Amino acid sequence: MSDSPELVERTVVELPIIDAPGPHPKQRLPKWLKRNVPKGNANHFTQSLLEELQLETVCDSAKCPNRMECYSQKTATFMILGNVCTRACSFCSVPRGKPEELSGDEPDRLAEAAYRLGLKHVVITSVTRDDLPDGGADHYIRCIAAVRERTGATVEVLTPDFIHCREALDRIIVEASPDVFNHNTETVPRLYKRVRGVTSEYAWTLDLLKRVKELNPKVKTKSGLMLGLGETQEEVFAVLEDLLAHDVDFLTLGQYLQPDEQRFLKVERYIPPEEFEMYGRKSKEMGFKQVASGPFVRSSYHARDMAEAY
Repeated sequence: MSDSPELVERTVVELPIIDAPGPHPKQRLPKWLKRNVPKGNANHFTQSLLEELQLETVCDSAKCPNRMECYSQKTATFMILGNVCTRACSFCSVPRGKPEELSGDEPDRLAEAAYRLGLKHVVITSVTRDDLPDGGADHYIRCIAAVRERTGATVEVLTPDFIHCREALDRIIVEASPDVFNHNTETVPRLYKRVRGVTSEYAWTLDLLKRVKELNPKVKTKSGLMLGLGETQEEVFAVLEDLLAHDVDFLTLGQYLQPDEQRFLKVERYIPPEEFEMYGRKSKEMGFKQVASGPFVRSSYHARDMAEAY
């Protein structure tokens, strides 16, 4: 892979001026960021099943605002390779530190949960494991194989950047051939190191996504950004142009929410729904095949709908 992204001729996008309230330490969340609690027992069924099979989800570990909605629909984004990350991203509430040993039966437990939930599209993500020689690639391959054998479901992976073991990406794509490969860009280049840490590289993220298509053109590629960290609209559209130039099919755009007031980046701005609608509309016009854009959109939010629509 190259050390820098391809140069993209920028197009001029007419941007509306939209006023929105900025955050304040004592300010309540805007009304569009308040949600009703789903009714019914499916939420408890999903939670109990995950506890029984001792599985981690990014829904819980990352304090996703959609957790109860997804659990009530008997779905979840499974998080493999443990629940301790070797990175210390300034936006993510997943615990960081020294990870535990890999669990050899995790692929079977994950497949059993997917089967009992009746999932037709299974999303698998993970913590970053810079401590492993292959970054956890072999474990990903085993999990994908186990899910397919047990359920016949399509599989979407949301992976780390594997920046310390670049051959790991090739193994996952060639040996496991997931139906959708997702790796989040997260933010704009100006904020990249501050948000994702000094190890991450914007150019590597772009090249990683393009490499997937080079290895297997049938795999759908997907990436997403968190908005509200101080980026400008011009910067967002520049990233979208870069993603399209690197053959990304699907896009997700959502609001960044600070997990903890003490340890994480502050929200610089709450993006109103009408601005997310503008981003979604223009992203489709630019050429993305599927777009999910809204305050509560996350990487795997309604992932099956997006994957099956194309």
